[in-house]
Amino acid sequence: MSEGDITVYGNLLAHLWNGRIDWLNDTIKVALLAGHTPAPDVDDYFDDVSADEESGTGTGYTAGGETLTGKSVTYTPANSFGTTWAASTAYKVGDIVRPTTGNGYVYRCFVAGTTGASEPTWSTTKGDNVADGTAEWEVWGTGILRVDCADPSWAGLDVGTPSHAVFYKDTGAAATSPLICVMEISTASNGGNYTIAIDALGLLTLAVN
Repeated sequence: MSEGDITVYGNLLAHLWNGRIDWLNDTIKVALLAGHTPAPDVDDYFDDVSADEESGTGTGYTAGGETLTGKSVTYTPANSFGTTWAASTAYKVGDIVRPTTGNGYVYRCFVAGTTGASEPTWSTTKGDNVADGTAEWEVWGTGILRVDCADPSWAGLDVGTPSHAVFYKDTGAAATSPLICVMEISTASNGGNYTIAIDALGLLTLAVN
């Protein structure tokens, strides 16, 4: 993981399908962890990670973290996606584009690089890869589901250097509060305002096929 990278917990879909998480209506929180090593295939509830929580050190932090605001879930069909491919442009892993002429699919960069001078021939077969200059794209989906929220922030936070921010549904009991995802962070907090910047595409961006 690198700064801002997000790992989804393995049981997230099971929690969603079983009705244990309602992103829009449940209390969703973000807590800060220190010296944490994510174990997405093992960790399931907040009590699995709470031993690494920053609470109890420094100031400006409340055990359990902050409640998210501005939550939303939106779906965008591929041909309505706002970012189109551009020639001779550097892209990083995870960037998403659609062709300049919509073909019903979006493409996700999985090899960082610079695109060619002319647009590649876009495959519409799931699982195919598209070479493009020094970059490569994967056929990602027919639309994008964005799970988003306002940037979480703390005022006057001074708890050292958190290593991760964990997002979870708060049921009031750590043992029944399902984990959603964890983000790597490394910015020190020194008593000022502390904000976690959520990606412009959303906290979670999922392909719809």
